[in-house]
Amino acid sequence: MLRGMPSELRTLQPVEDLAFIRRETELKPVPFVPEISLYMAEDAIALWETTERERGRAGLPPPFWAFAWAGGVAVARYVLDHPELVAGRRVLDVAAGSGLVGVAAALRGATEVRAAEIDAYAVAAIGVNAEANGVRVEGALVDLVDGDGGPAEVVLAGDVFYERAMAARFLPFLERAVARGATVIVGDPGRAYLPRDRFTAVAAYQVPVVADLEDTAVKTTTVWRLG
Repeated sequence: MLRGMPSELRTLQPVEDLAFIRRETELKPVPFVPEISLYMAEDAIALWETTERERGRAGLPPPFWAFAWAGGVAVARYVLDHPELVAGRRVLDVAAGSGLVGVAAALRGATEVRAAEIDAYAVAAIGVNAEANGVRVEGALVDLVDGDGGPAEVVLAGDVFYERAMAARFLPFLERAVARGATVIVGDPGRAYLPRDRFTAVAAYQVPVVADLEDTAVKTTTVWRLG
């Protein structure tokens, strides 16, 4: 998930971030994509409060990185079932959260996977999740949405159309990626700001989700291709 716009880029995580993630979450298989295990939390609000206490300040981003969101789960499932999409190609997982989608791409033979986030805890989570699954994913603390995702040949995004302002930035970014020749795949569980007329549906799944986050136990989630 993407919130705010820090300008720095960081790929190496402080030991305390890594220790925090391992202490406050549990490594377990992801429902609907059991091939992948992630460090996940049970209670979003409790983890958010713990994160703010750990940092000694309020107003930190919600811990999106500690949960497998329906859009990302659907894209990961699609990638795992269609390895030809990523095999031998450079992949960008943007607004990566836990790095679930990037891990799926690495498992299916992507030559290079970069997972971009703007939350330092998310970048740390991407690293530990990649390690737990025995793959290499480069986590980067960077906002890439004003660019075109280059040089990635495949741009993957799960659940990025949940806010109007975010959608307004993401659609042009994804269109620029398509214009330079990249394949763009997005997962969406029925968010309000997805411009469906610009996409083609390639798969749909019934994805189990955390009911406290989505007010339901299952979300119908579509995988879309842009262009």
